[in-house]
Amino acid sequence: MKVIFKPISIIIGLLAGMLSRRIFDQIWMSIDDEKMPKGTHKEVPLPKVMAAAALQGVVFKGTRAVVDRYGRRGLLQLTGSWPGDDRPAPQPDKF
Repeated sequence: MKVIFKPISIIIGLLAGMLSRRIFDQIWMSIDDEKMPKGTHKEVPLPKVMAAAALQGVVFKGTRAVVDRYGRRGLLQLTGSWPGDDRPAPQPDKF
């Protein structure tokens, strides 16, 4: 089932990226009137750059997780098979 889901996952990832960008832009514009600062901008304070990057990471990763999850649930409903693992593999104790 993972082989079937791979092309679907690529399309879902692209859609999640576009959706994430729109969500991030709306959130950032509600915080600041200027566009998101980049690390290459000379006159922008470092805390503002770091806050923008952290917020962008949270929005992009969160949106990707939600869109991926619903894509897998949709395939489960269509085929009756989950395209992934049932549970995470147990981690051995480090101590």
